[in-house]
Amino acid sequence: QVQLVESGGGLVQPGGSLTLSCAASGIIFSDNLMGWYRQRPGNEREFVADIAEGDSTKYADPVKGRFTISRDRSKSTVYLQMNSLKPEDTAVYYCNAHDFRTATDVRGQGTQVTVSS
Repeated sequence: QVQLVESGGGLVQPGGSLTLSCAASGIIFSDNLMGWYRQRPGNEREFVADIAEGDSTKYADPVKGRFTISRDRSKSTVYLQMNSLKPEDTAVYYCNAHDFRTATDVRGQGTQVTVSS
C-alpha cells in the first residue's frame, strides 16, 4: 500500500525558510513523478514543483528561484526547501506521487505552512 507522510510545516516569519519532507513507502521511485502541491485558503489546489526519475525538476512561476525540490532515494524521501517565504505561501502543502504505469495519483495528508509576522 502506497503511503506518503509529510512533515516539516509550521509557522515562519516572512523572509524565513522551511524544509518540508515527504516519506514514501510502498512505491518505486523510478515509476513515479514526485511532486508538491498546495492549497491556499479559499483557493483550489495548485501545483508547486515536481521531480522526475532523472532528477529533472519543474516549478510553478510563483515559487521559482525560492523553492527547491529534491529527493534522497536511499531514504525514499522527497524534500521541498522553501526560502524567502511570503505570506501568500501560506497553505496546506501536499506530497503527490504520480505512477507512470497506472496513471494514478496518491497524495499525503498535508502539512500546514503559515507565513506571518
